[in-house]
Amino acid sequence: MKAKKQRKLIIAVLIVLIIAGAYTHAVYIVPGSITLIQGKEYNFSFKSPLFVNIKADKDGILTLNNQDIKASSYYRLSEPLFLNSTIVEGVVNLQLRLFGFIPLKTVQVYVLPDKQLAACGSTIGVKIDIDGVLVLGTSEVQTADGEAVLPVKESGIKAGDFLREINGRKLSSIDELIDEIQKSKGKKVKIRYERAGQEFETFVTPVKSQEDNKYRIGLWVRDSTAGIGTLTFFDPETRGFGALGHGITDIDTGILMPVGEGKILESNILAVRRGEQGSPGELKGVFIEDKAELGKITTNSHCGIYGVLNEEEISRIPHVLYPIGLRNQIVEGPAKILANIDGKNVEEYEILIEKISMRNYSSPKSMVIRITDERLLNVTGGIVQGMSGSPIIQNNRIVGAVTHVLVNDPTRGYGIFIEWMLNNLKSTDKAA
Repeated sequence: MKAKKQRKLIIAVLIVLIIAGAYTHAVYIVPGSITLIQGKEYNFSFKSPLFVNIKADKDGILTLNNQDIKASSYYRLSEPLFLNSTIVEGVVNLQLRLFGFIPLKTVQVYVLPDKQLAACGSTIGVKIDIDGVLVLGTSEVQTADGEAVLPVKESGIKAGDFLREINGRKLSSIDELIDEIQKSKGKKVKIRYERAGQEFETFVTPVKSQEDNKYRIGLWVRDSTAGIGTLTFFDPETRGFGALGHGITDIDTGILMPVGEGKILESNILAVRRGEQGSPGELKGVFIEDKAELGKITTNSHCGIYGVLNEEEISRIPHVLYPIGLRNQIVEGPAKILANIDGKNVEEYEILIEKISMRNYSSPKSMVIRITDERLLNVTGGIVQGMSGSPIIQNNRIVGAVTHVLVNDPTRGYGIFIEWMLNNLKSTDKAA
C-alpha cells in the first residue's frame, strides 16, 4: 500500500513537472507581439503540447483558423494557427490562458495597412529641445569667502534627473533656470524634478559665486542636443516619418532624451572619417538652416525618432516606394541599404544579413548585418556614425534600418525590423 502511494506521488510530481516545463517553454516561444499586414494570412506553429484558451479584447479585427476568436474556443499550440487580419487597422491584445484560467501570456497584435512606404536614405540634421532641463552632474561653488560648497548636496538631485519646475515656473530652457536662480537673491528655491517617471520636490539655497558674482546651485545641465542621422522612411498618406532606428540618448548620462520640441533639417556631408577597428567612423556634416525645416519631431523612443514631415518640403526628399517586409519575410542572405555618404546622392550598397534575432520584443538590434559593397568599404570602412537609419531593402521590400556599428569590426553592425519602427510610429500617431 505504501509503495502504491509512493508511485502515485512520483507520477503526480512528474505530471506537474511536465506541465510546468511545457508552460515555461510556451511562455518562452509565444511572442509578446506580432505584426500583421491587413488582409494577409500568417501561419504560426509554436510546437507546444498545451491547449490554450485565446480571447481577443476587440472584435472584428482578427480571425484565427478562419473563424472569429471566441472566448470559449481552445487551440492546441502544436498545430498550425492561421491568423488573419480584416480590412480594419488597429491593435488587438490576445489573452492566452492554460486550461481557460491560468494566465499564459498576452500577445499584442499590430495590424498594419497593406501599403507602400517611401524609403529615403538621405542624411538629415536633427535638433531636439529637451522637455525640461537634464542634470549632467554637480560641481562645487567657490563662494566670496573662499569656501567651496555644494548647494544641491542634500537636495536629492543627481545626474540623469530632469528639472521640471523652479518656484512654480515650468522649465523649458537653461536660461529660465538661471533667471529664477538669480531672482532668488540667495533665498531658498523650490525645485520639482523627475527621475524614472516619478516626480519629486526639493528645496535648494543658491550661493553667490566668487568667479562671476552670480548665484549658483552647483549643477551642470543641458537643454538641447543636435546631430547628423539618416531619414529611414515616411508614409506618403500621413507624412509620418521614422529615422535613426535607435533613440537619442544624452552622451554624458546615457538617458533617453524626452522631446519638448524637435525638428529635422536638410544637411550637407562635408567629409567622411573612416571607421577602423576600435574607432567608429563618422559622417561629418552641417545643417542647412537657411531652408525651411523638413519636419517636426514628436517622439524620441528606443526604436528611433518619429514625427511628421512638412507637406511643402517632401519634394526635397529623395525616396523610392517599397512594400513593407515583416520579420517573418526576412531571410539570412544578400540585401542592400540606401545611404548618402557623398553629400549629394542616395545610393544602393550591397550588404549581407548574417543573423535574424528571434526576440519577441522591439529592439534596435534585431539583425546582424555586414557591409559587402567595396564602394562603401573603400570610402567609410563600413558602418559609420550618421548612417543610423539607412533603410534595409531585401527582395524588393523595406525590411529595416541600420542602427549600430560593431566597434571592433566596422564592416558589421545591427539593424532594426521595420515593423518595430512602424509600431512606434503608430504609437506616435495615437499620442498626437
